[in-house]
Amino acid sequence: MLVGMPPLAAQPADLDAWVARTQQEFEVPGIAVAIVKDGETVVTKGYGVRQLGRPDQVDAHTLFGIASNTKAYTAAALAILVDEGKVSWDDPVQKHLPQFQLADPYVTREVTIRDLLSHRTGMGLGAGDLLYWPDTNFTRAQVLTAARHLPTASSFRSKYAYNNLGFVVAGEVVAAASGMSWDDFVQQRILTPLGMTETRISSAGLDPAKDNVASPHSKGWRLEGTLKPIPATKDQVWAAAAGLKSNVTDLTKWLKLQLASGKLPSRKDLFSEKQARTMWSPQTIIGISDPPAALAATKPNFAAYGLGWSLKDYKGRKIVTHGGGLTGMVTLTLLVPEEKLGIVVLTNQEEGGAMQSIANHILDHYFALPPTDWIRAYHDDGVKKRNEANAAELKTFTERMANTQPSLPLARYAGDYEDAWYGKATVGQTGKALTLRFHGTPAMEGPLEHFQHDTFVVHWKDNTIPDSFVQFQLGIDGKVSSIRMEAISELADFSFDYHDLHFVPVKKQTK
Repeated sequence: MLVGMPPLAAQPADLDAWVARTQQEFEVPGIAVAIVKDGETVVTKGYGVRQLGRPDQVDAHTLFGIASNTKAYTAAALAILVDEGKVSWDDPVQKHLPQFQLADPYVTREVTIRDLLSHRTGMGLGAGDLLYWPDTNFTRAQVLTAARHLPTASSFRSKYAYNNLGFVVAGEVVAAASGMSWDDFVQQRILTPLGMTETRISSAGLDPAKDNVASPHSKGWRLEGTLKPIPATKDQVWAAAAGLKSNVTDLTKWLKLQLASGKLPSRKDLFSEKQARTMWSPQTIIGISDPPAALAATKPNFAAYGLGWSLKDYKGRKIVTHGGGLTGMVTLTLLVPEEKLGIVVLTNQEEGGAMQSIANHILDHYFALPPTDWIRAYHDDGVKKRNEANAAELKTFTERMANTQPSLPLARYAGDYEDAWYGKATVGQTGKALTLRFHGTPAMEGPLEHFQHDTFVVHWKDNTIPDSFVQFQLGIDGKVSSIRMEAISELADFSFDYHDLHFVPVKKQTK
């Protein structure tokens, strides 16, 4: 052992105090932490409460929505099928899903499973996320059908753009190649062999009043309101991208499997070492930007996406990681292969800086680095970003053209509209006010406030959904020809892909 290095299995001595301070600074009701080192479980511990206003404590068995950490399970499912010769990473998607189409016929023909899992199809950041988040009534089949109408944002394989839709499609490839649903395959071929007996495929049937499950908490999309528990996100439709519910007890088994390159405790392969290397190999390069000064040490020398995993370095070590975010809940998985180190941080709030502060503190401990006040650094950076975004929004509203009026009487904006990939929305009129309602998303309904000319602002009744500009475009006949939308604030999550919507009036059928 090198002088100054901590004992191999020793956790940070101040871990409990560090987590407690993180909870206070970021207002996180509950946190769970797992650490695996050299094949041994070092920590599985819960902190705080599962839901504000209730006494139930978070423990090592409390379930959290791990959201996009699920993507690595979908990649692992496909790795198993690759080992069995049922699929190849470079199979065209249409080989397994002949009905699958994207907007570009060439891309439709050429796009592979590898492309889906590495975010390089040419679709934009978060494209299609409104098909499942906030909660919708669409089915997986409808999501696949909608993909052909989503606009492209870049040329094929030229750019990294994080996208959930690719993994929803990949989940259907698992189903087609295996003969069982993605849900059943993950349960029978991954969770059961690993002994992850408490992990759930989705939130369906979980009751925070009866089950050991953490409730998500939100302050609203601006992160400035009063923190309160909210209902869990429905995740059945996009389960292959973000569906799993797990706890730190089960997730240590997942960490050990990954650090053992796919070997189960029995020494049998769940997936081969060859496929483990493939999933952890860079597939798509990710651009690197300069972080704020207080977070300068986090700037990597390389960044890429593998297959279901993000790849980068920290202090000379390769990091294999992924985060997950749902409304009111963010989580993190992090692996350091050369140190045989695995970390999981689960939180029931929306402040990503909280989980990252804890993970970085653990990394610094095992790397024997001087202490850094990551809590203060991430907290101050979050405040700065919110202040800048709010100032930019205020500037937009201050500089709008004063005393303008809509071009048309309000009644002429009202009606049914349809977007090719999302579906229907209705602009209604009640007295002297307009409203907007998205048919497929029950929570997306709210009043329209005039902004300037033919642009309005929709204030959704659900304050976890960011407000958006709604611009009515007029044709040469003076009638509304289309509606375009755009998120107002820089704080809006990329999944609110309003900018990809192009609503047109629904033509009335004549007899």
